[in-house]
Amino acid sequence: MHKNYFNRFGVMLDCSRNAVMSVLTLKGWIDIMADLGYNTLMLYTEDTYEIDNQPYFGYLRGRYSQKELREIDDYAYENGIELIPAIQTLAHLNSIFRWPAYRDINDCNDILLAGDDKTYQLIEDIFASLEKTVRTRIVNIGMDEAHMLGRGKYQDIHGFENRFDILLNHLKRVAEIAEKHGFECIMWGDMFFRLLGGDYYNNEAVPERIRKMIPHNVNLIYWDYYSTDKEHYSNQIKNHSAIKEGIWFAGGLWSWTGFSPHNGYSIDATKAAFDACKEHGVKDVFLTMWGDNGAECSKFSLLPSLYYASQIAHGVTDSERIKNGFYEKYGIAFDDFMLADLSGTPNDNRNSTFNPEKYMLYNDCLLGHLDSTVRDGDAETYAACAEKLKKIESDSKYGYLFKTLRALCEVLSVKYDIGVRTRKAYEGKDTAALKNIIADYDRLLVLIDAFYDAFKEQWEKENKPNGFEVQDIRIGGLRLRVQHCKERLEAFAEGKIPSLSELEEPILDFYGSEKTFNCSPTCFNNWGASASVDL
Repeated sequence: MHKNYFNRFGVMLDCSRNAVMSVLTLKGWIDIMADLGYNTLMLYTEDTYEIDNQPYFGYLRGRYSQKELREIDDYAYENGIELIPAIQTLAHLNSIFRWPAYRDINDCNDILLAGDDKTYQLIEDIFASLEKTVRTRIVNIGMDEAHMLGRGKYQDIHGFENRFDILLNHLKRVAEIAEKHGFECIMWGDMFFRLLGGDYYNNEAVPERIRKMIPHNVNLIYWDYYSTDKEHYSNQIKNHSAIKEGIWFAGGLWSWTGFSPHNGYSIDATKAAFDACKEHGVKDVFLTMWGDNGAECSKFSLLPSLYYASQIAHGVTDSERIKNGFYEKYGIAFDDFMLADLSGTPNDNRNSTFNPEKYMLYNDCLLGHLDSTVRDGDAETYAACAEKLKKIESDSKYGYLFKTLRALCEVLSVKYDIGVRTRKAYEGKDTAALKNIIADYDRLLVLIDAFYDAFKEQWEKENKPNGFEVQDIRIGGLRLRVQHCKERLEAFAEGKIPSLSELEEPILDFYGSEKTFNCSPTCFNNWGASASVDL
């Protein structure tokens, strides 16, 4: 393999959104990274790591103990990989605020109260604990997406203040604490642009006054995984580099929209981003693997894009050569592994990151919030995909991934359009059809149980047990709701109730047109709002 173009070339694993990868599994991940020429691993831990003097920090969340972190750090070091903590020192700390111990330092939402001594005592404890658990002297301090900074308790105490000043004063305090413990900091770069009132990805120059106030031991990370256009990345690299030289870049391997990965889109976005990074001399690059809204997707299902990215970083760009190398290394054809993207189904769109496998799993059978997006034949595509996935699940190492996805596709082969079919039979007063559909509800319950078992097996193989309680509640609630819908249909079909009021209200188009349905998948962050409750 050719020499890696980048100095630091790594992956960031989200260990905060429900799933905390077990130490054993993490060692296996490090083995893969080292074999592919990666040399940096970030663990994204909002509160899932042990801190001295802070017993409620990460309490009941499966946090890594300091002993575990030292063990992980040792193993990474032995394999030529630098373990860099990726923490939060401003926002994205909603989990700690469930405990009364931290409510005094909650500005609003998931944001720490800037300017408060208790906040900086917490941050002091964080750095003191990291100092004795990891070798590196670089820490990703987060500070992204603090949209409501200074608009809650801070404003109650101090009145209305310039939010740039709040951010920069807080950053200065954090940087001083980091320096005291011998750390340099990197931070996500979006807040410097957001506080100008613009879109992070459609931004303007940051004023000179602000650039001069960035501490000397802090550098910026330009994070972006929303484009497949090289020029887009080039423009943003220029904008970030104008704030401070030597920026880092964070791309993304899309593991965070649901149960299924988006390898195809990840590969295209990574190609464009890496080309721009090489052209503009960005030398420190890593790929994020988030776990938003549940962390259902196995990180190992992104193996095709993880491998592809490593080849691009080492100057190998020929697709056939990459595919052949993948097969030689893992014993599964590249295109077969790409079936994890649920090829041939509504999920399969290389230009976007649609996740109907998640929102249609939870879409209500009778209320039908997203039934307007269902097209004729969609359910059958999941049945066909399940058959293809079944052929790979015998693989001794990665077969369990395809078993879970196959079981999910079998659920969707029945559930995807069951609400549409139910409503059609009801509106047509077709009692015979309704009785046939009731049998599908029985079948669906069996398939949900099989999927749950496969998914639980996958989770227990990869992660600590903490966090799966969320999946128990979600899938258990789904099962109970399907059972209830079936009982309602049976009561109507048997004449025990005169009507089903849930099916009397007409379905409106999800996208806003009252009359014409836009029968197409939707984007990942709409799935929760499409349920009766925000799951």
